[in-house]
Amino acid sequence: MIDRQPLDRSTKQMIADGRARQEALSQVDTILGSVTGTAHDRNGTVEVTVDGRGKLLSLRLAPEAARYGADGLGRLIVNVARVAMDDATQSGYNKVALLLGDNLTEALEQLSGRAAPARRAGGDGGITAEEFQARRDERLRRGARETAGEDTSDTGHDPDNELASFDPSSLRSDR
Repeated sequence: MIDRQPLDRSTKQMIADGRARQEALSQVDTILGSVTGTAHDRNGTVEVTVDGRGKLLSLRLAPEAARYGADGLGRLIVNVARVAMDDATQSGYNKVALLLGDNLTEALEQLSGRAAPARRAGGDGGITAEEFQARRDERLRRGARETAGEDTSDTGHDPDNELASFDPSSLRSDR
């Protein structure tokens, strides 16, 4: 038998929530149309800016771009444009998630067929939520051992790592 639990909201509240969600969904296209993504190659030879739909907004080539030849430069531009598109896609989904929440945003990703770069599996960028949580838990355990004065030399702790040695109390406060 199915256990039924009473709703904590009234019918009017549920209707208002549905209308708010419908209004938020109507803004998605505007949000995705307003984001941009920019990327450049390691040498700064090519810089590409695209909008959230992949439209090329800007292409900048340094004078040394000619050394790649036509085919090499074409491949480089396409690869940099792909990274710029990933940047625009992620930025758009980040803004949509603030409006709709993560669950509806993930549903939009599935409907569009273009997953957010941060969610992609296969090492093409980003890590899974589970991997993030595991890394976070390990950092917290390592920090707790360091605070307790335990030897952490076998944990792979890198003293030159800025994030591991960052002290939030070193930030300036204007308040």
